[in-house]
Amino acid sequence: MSHPLYEQPRAVLPTAHVLLQANPGPMTLDGTNTWLLRAPGADDVIVVDPGQGDDTHLDRLLETVPAVSLVLLTHGHFDHSQTAADLHARTGAPVRAVDPAHCLGAGPLDDGAWLDAAGLRVRVLTTPGHTSDSASFVVTDADGAVSAVLTGDTILGRGTTVVAHPDGNLRDYLDSLHRLGALGGVPVLPGHGPELPSAADAAAFYLAHREQRLDQIRAALRDLGPDASARRIVEVVYADVDQSVWWAAELSVRAQLDYLDRS
Repeated sequence: MSHPLYEQPRAVLPTAHVLLQANPGPMTLDGTNTWLLRAPGADDVIVVDPGQGDDTHLDRLLETVPAVSLVLLTHGHFDHSQTAADLHARTGAPVRAVDPAHCLGAGPLDDGAWLDAAGLRVRVLTTPGHTSDSASFVVTDADGAVSAVLTGDTILGRGTTVVAHPDGNLRDYLDSLHRLGALGGVPVLPGHGPELPSAADAAAFYLAHREQRLDQIRAALRDLGPDASARRIVEVVYADVDQSVWWAAELSVRAQLDYLDRS
């Protein structure tokens, strides 16, 4: 399966191109966004989320970049991280993530760390919630001006994301959204879907959506009883959602029930 419009990386910003992987689906939207970051004129590239196992995607990636100096993972879900080991083997570039299990040739990422590569400075923001190991990357130029934030699945380019309970945690997720919103009108480069013009606006939308879902779950518990199963709540609250993704909705419901129990 191919994406004719994305046979070459698409320029989004002077410092960021996206290579769309041909793995569309209900959870991946149009496919995984593999981000290629470098300052104009730089000889090397930072690769963010090289995608799931796919030799064609990896070959396309290596055909279009001069040299890979660093590989970053927003989190360990396979559709973002599976190709990282092969990319490391073929380029020698270190792979860095929050979870040490996904690191190759370098240590794990710490919150607030600065990474220098491809003529850019990238600041690590740990943004757990979707998963416990989720991170976002704030891209700055040599003068310190922020050009974008890469959010993985914490903020998507379309729709909303899953709080993947029990690894994902809603309280952490809400805190992460507030943290991303504080970046202001910075462009968002998500793990799936189109880029968004403002981190503040995207975070505000996600926070409002989460509050709405919490209200719906409170109402469902009143109607169904406090012992209603997560699955039964999904059938009521997510009745208008394609049943093929109800399994994911159930994870979010479990995260929300946990949150309400601990509030």
